[in-house]
Amino acid sequence: MDFLYNEPMKLHTTFRTGGPADRYCSVSSGQELLEVLRELEEGGETPIIIGNGSNLLVSDQGLRGTVVEIGDRFREIRVEGNCIYAEAGAHLSSIAAAARDAGLGGLAFASGIPGTLGGAISMNAGAYGGEMKDVVLSVDVIRDGKIEQIPGEEMRFAYRHSRCQEEGLIVLGATLQLTPADPEVIRDEMQELNRRRREKQPLEFPSAGSTFKRPEGYFAGKLIQDSGLAGCRIGGAEVSEKHCGFVINRGDATSEDIYRLIRHIIGTVEEKFGVHLEPEVRILGEFSEEA
Repeated sequence: MDFLYNEPMKLHTTFRTGGPADRYCSVSSGQELLEVLRELEEGGETPIIIGNGSNLLVSDQGLRGTVVEIGDRFREIRVEGNCIYAEAGAHLSSIAAAARDAGLGGLAFASGIPGTLGGAISMNAGAYGGEMKDVVLSVDVIRDGKIEQIPGEEMRFAYRHSRCQEEGLIVLGATLQLTPADPEVIRDEMQELNRRRREKQPLEFPSAGSTFKRPEGYFAGKLIQDSGLAGCRIGGAEVSEKHCGFVINRGDATSEDIYRLIRHIIGTVEEKFGVHLEPEVRILGEFSEEA
């Protein structure tokens, strides 16, 4: 296994920010990942596991220890009857395209989600009325140094949650149960959803997608807009005027800018509406506690 040293995390996050990781490696199989985990465990180290960085905010100070990427080297996709098996590093857009081409419906909602399968299962990603829990038949994971398969109904899926987060499970791949459908109908649905994304979301700027989870009974973007925060900037970080649920990098933002803006949004919304927003973004490393 080859490690990169002092690897800039801005190259591995969709925010395009983040300082260097002490060590960085990318795995190509479950067995290779097991070997890396065992090697690090022998040295008393627990690594930071990431996918394609589409839901990460990494400190400008970087990350101590080892980052292990389950990404482009671990992305096989296989159609198996009415199911698709995909490895954890496969992009949701690629899996959705494979399903469409095979005439399998039920995954169009995922075609524009900019993440990998592993992260999507871990957080039960969803969009436009669909969630991963709707299609997951079984999940291959690493638990306590062993590879196991868990049925989808035992994954304890909830809004942006699964048992992966509860137990520290590492997703290796999953089988998705889909339904036969006309490829052209699926294509039209995907094109319509992607048109709506382009129209309503600031895809032209680096971001980590929706910055906050949806608070029960509310919409985060509307709360932020109604708090007068549209266009609010700290350094190069900005609340998108196109969709206030997105914090974007205008091009020169630091992770600290983004973090401070997130904290400012949380404080303002709580003061005005008594609603506490919880970040959907995974925050890694050390940040200033100043608001």
